[in-house]
Amino acid sequence: MTFDAVQYPTLAAIVEPQVLRPLGDLGFLDEVIETASGPEVTLVLPASNWPQREYLEDQIRGAVADVALRVRTMNDEELLRLRNYLRGSMTGSSTEHGHGNDQPKFLDRLSKTRVLGISSGKGGVGKSSVTVNLAIALAQQGYQVGVLDADVYGFSLPKMLGAVADPIVLGDTVLPTLAHGVRCVSMGYFVPDEQPVIWRGPMLHKAIEQLVTEAWWDEPDFLLIDMPPGTGDVALTLSEILPRIEMYVVTTPQAAAQRVAQRSAYAARKLKLSVRGVIENMSWFRGDDGQRYEIFGSGGGETLARDLGIAMLGQIPLETPLREGGDSGVPLVVSHPDSEAALAFVELARKVAAQGPARVYRQELRLL
Repeated sequence: MTFDAVQYPTLAAIVEPQVLRPLGDLGFLDEVIETASGPEVTLVLPASNWPQREYLEDQIRGAVADVALRVRTMNDEELLRLRNYLRGSMTGSSTEHGHGNDQPKFLDRLSKTRVLGISSGKGGVGKSSVTVNLAIALAQQGYQVGVLDADVYGFSLPKMLGAVADPIVLGDTVLPTLAHGVRCVSMGYFVPDEQPVIWRGPMLHKAIEQLVTEAWWDEPDFLLIDMPPGTGDVALTLSEILPRIEMYVVTTPQAAAQRVAQRSAYAARKLKLSVRGVIENMSWFRGDDGQRYEIFGSGGGETLARDLGIAMLGQIPLETPLREGGDSGVPLVVSHPDSEAALAFVELARKVAAQGPARVYRQELRLL
């Protein structure tokens, strides 16, 4: 016998937080056996180390009184059904037999998903810290958010986000890790931490394409991409795969950093990408005396925004917990939500969301 969702609608409706789908639709429940001491429910998981196992067990116990709960892992047939269901949900097409259009819905020009490329002309400006804290700030404001670590040669997001558990792989579908309400995929999950990635362009292109199209992003409100520094192969690849990507340029107040960041923005425009705003990081340090100390100078972000003719969206002060959060995997907006820098990220998230998409495609204006 299989699980009867009609007889047990409360169980069937429990939403699995990793993929945001009801247990009944995912095939995570086996038949319920009525015994003299109460119902016996079997939770069926894709892997024994499923990250949301404890949460789901608590939800089932809360939904059914005096339940006896068993847990087992899926067999090959059940895993294939789950893979097909997820691919079908992600692409909007039927994959009952493993076929169908595998183009994710969020890549469609009419998708609600906004893809944000967080870029810089050079390393060392805190671009990854900005990506992580901005992503969590957006998630805290109720949006569905994913983060792709496209800095293939210098991946750092899993540790900074605290998403260190390996993703679950179902054939050709990767379920991103979930931390602080944000889904994350990175090359760091697939190579040892100490191993350098030494690839030429074609391998790099294929790896980025797979991270974009084979991960279970669903159709999030925002997909943030931590771009590598500079204007090399990854930027070219992402401009081809994600032509709707909106670029946000991170710089410091230092004039030298501003000039290098400007090249990144100009490169994006040459690739016909929309450059939406400037984010100035390490803008000042506030001492114990309450005074601002502009360690890296001032004016770089404002100058860059003015030269590019775009908005200066935020200035993020330099704080010790911001650095500590990157090392510990508990980002600043989680560990110190009332700090000056955390509040700056919250305001930055509001401004980014309020901008709306770079281009609005209207179906009724399409030429026949």
